[in-house]
Amino acid sequence: MSVADIVVFSGNAHPDLARRICAYLGIKLSRVDLSRFSNDCLQAQLHANCRQRDVYIIQPLVPPTQEHLMELLLMIDAARGASAASITAVMPHYAYARSDKKDASRISIGGRLVADLLATAGVSRVLTMSLHAPQVHGFFSVPVDHLTAIGVLADHFRQRDLRDCIVVSPDLGNAKTATLLARLLNLPVAAGSKQRKADDKVVIDAIVGDVSGRRAIILDDEIATGGSIIELLDRLADSGCIEASVACTHGLFTGRAAERLRGHPMIREMVTTDTVPPPLGWPELQVLSIAELFAEAIARIHAGKSVSKLFDGVDPTHGPPQTRLPFGELAPTLPTL
Repeated sequence: MSVADIVVFSGNAHPDLARRICAYLGIKLSRVDLSRFSNDCLQAQLHANCRQRDVYIIQPLVPPTQEHLMELLLMIDAARGASAASITAVMPHYAYARSDKKDASRISIGGRLVADLLATAGVSRVLTMSLHAPQVHGFFSVPVDHLTAIGVLADHFRQRDLRDCIVVSPDLGNAKTATLLARLLNLPVAAGSKQRKADDKVVIDAIVGDVSGRRAIILDDEIATGGSIIELLDRLADSGCIEASVACTHGLFTGRAAERLRGHPMIREMVTTDTVPPPLGWPELQVLSIAELFAEAIARIHAGKSVSKLFDGVDPTHGPPQTRLPFGELAPTLPTL
């Protein structure tokens, strides 16, 4: 089957990424009209034939998140009503992955609810990247292909002088991903011991690992307000760290995050990917594109090929079982507190 048999649409969340993905696929991005009634209700109209065709709708959930979620649901509904053979929601950033557990009385679990909404709307499959919590994968009642940007980020840092460098995770929960990057770069790894006091307030009371005299490569899945990174940078400086490169997959940079991070004396470079639109007015920010990776994943899904093959030798979490390395070949184990 040729990729010419598929139809790709995009909402208003990140049309530039959708166009880049289509350029790699060698197809045109199909037109969508997203309009609003006088009572503020949204309406989606697809302007390409979907009958018995594989439809891919590219829409990361970025602010205004609820607006973009509703656009996605309406486009899925329109494709189902147009007799699409299959509908894949391509969500490079699944914002509701942060709402993944009941950590307070009478609290909602938005990650599961939104997964149910997508299935009810008619989605056949979900294609996403770097979910904030692994268990969110299990919230979906449809197949999920979960990509990672770890290989893209590793390729970027391989071009740098890595002498005296160490990979640092902001918290112990993300230490496994940091260890994967450390293994790819043949570097040691450290992590912060973090306590979250509120959505925009964290406390890091210790650094697990020796960072004295080293240059840090800080790796996180998502940076929103930048509070965790600022706190980590302060603790690294207290522990004798010289400077830091900060990398993440989803660079949201909400509120004053860009202003706070741009002027921080510890930061040598900021690196993110284009899963979400980059902030305006930050020319120093290095944005790595994951468009080719998503295009290859879409082509493989359409052809019925393995998506996990994309990560052979990169990430044993996402790759097939035979790519898993013996424990002794991983980056050095984190010391205990």
